[in-house]
Amino acid sequence: MMELSPFHLAIPVHNLTECRNFYTNILNFEEGRSSDHWVDYNFFGHQLVIHYKEKQTTEVATNLVDGKDVPVPHFGVVLPWEIFQQFAELLKSKDITFIIEPYIRFEGQVGEQATMFFKDPSGNALEFKAFKDMSQLFAK
Repeated sequence: MMELSPFHLAIPVHNLTECRNFYTNILNFEEGRSSDHWVDYNFFGHQLVIHYKEKQTTEVATNLVDGKDVPVPHFGVVLPWEIFQQFAELLKSKDITFIIEPYIRFEGQVGEQATMFFKDPSGNALEFKAFKDMSQLFAK
């Protein structure tokens, strides 16, 4: 597998203070640069920026995957197996409300993975996943 370059993702949040607390104190992400309208985060080595944007109503869409309603859109990171397990335990200890609780998806099949979904306080859906065998990431 080639060496990965960090991605940059900017997402809208309608309450910067609440989301700053969530990403800093609940998810324990290191804060970088900031202003009164945005905050940079170290998102497992990637750059995530939360930007204040007035709240808008949007239709919530889902797609059925492995018998579960997966929110669309969503974003996240594929973590090493052990880090995923530790992160899942951290989230449980902080009483995160999961959309999809941590579980093994496609168990015993090609692409078997651990996954979990939850939302930030502005409704942005996040997915974190892990593979015991990273060669399964794009397996058919």
